[in-house]
Amino acid sequence: MNWTKKSAYGLAVIICVCVLATLAPAQQPPVPLSVKKLTEDVYWTQGGAGGNTGIIIGKDGVIVVDAKTTPESAKEVLAEIAKLTPKPVTTVIITHSDGDHVNGLAAFPTGLTIIAQENCKKEMEASVNSKNPAPQDHLPTKTVDKKESLTINGERIELLHFAPAHTSGDLQIYLPAQKIVFTGDIIATNQPYTLIHAEKNGSSEGWIATVKGLVALKADTYVPGHGDLQTKADIQTRLAKVEARRDEIKKLVAQGKSLDEVKQALGEPAPPAGGPQFPSFTVVVYNELTKKS
Repeated sequence: MNWTKKSAYGLAVIICVCVLATLAPAQQPPVPLSVKKLTEDVYWTQGGAGGNTGIIIGKDGVIVVDAKTTPESAKEVLAEIAKLTPKPVTTVIITHSDGDHVNGLAAFPTGLTIIAQENCKKEMEASVNSKNPAPQDHLPTKTVDKKESLTINGERIELLHFAPAHTSGDLQIYLPAQKIVFTGDIIATNQPYTLIHAEKNGSSEGWIATVKGLVALKADTYVPGHGDLQTKADIQTRLAKVEARRDEIKKLVAQGKSLDEVKQALGEPAPPAGGPQFPSFTVVVYNELTKKS
């Protein structure tokens, strides 16, 4: 091969590589972890690998809400807690079983009290043979069914499970004295409507019931599973939007429309390339309404 042909061949390879690199979905690194103060003893973290987390500094120890995706990110949270207080982490409360909220538990010390809704524990146990299993040596040590009021490290906490919603084992953490709720992924501002894990027996009707329950609480601040802080008005707006969307889907199903026809009628865009491809809210609701009994 002469020099000209070699150069042409090399240029073609470079162009091909550049085109492929352009077409491949970019893997963005997570936003750096930041800690934000809510009250004198209640904080939340945003960024890092995984969902938002809560930090509640009690009289004798610290309560953490959710544990990030990776041990490395969880260690970042623990390091930030050490900057806030010398008190040890004694309790972790899990809002649901998704890996971006539980897999960081592997970095937490053993001997902790880990609290979750009872179905969340079952889902974590069932993940043992999955691609990203929950750490089986950090399973919940205490479970809640529907509702339980606890005092942990001097802090009054209400744990609430209204219905299967995002998953079958969602748990809301309500601090009545501070008027704060940690919602987990019941509220996630990165979703246009909401994400329902049908494979974990989540339910759109259950989501609506859960959010109505959240709105009824005497709370001013809602810490979502992903995204920025929400007010009660924000939660009410999202609830109305989701209810209206579900009603639209229900009407189209009643007209005998297929899933593709429903998507077309609603102008639903194709899912973005890259990242996990979960069924859209439209797909989940359509399947719920057309499910053969």
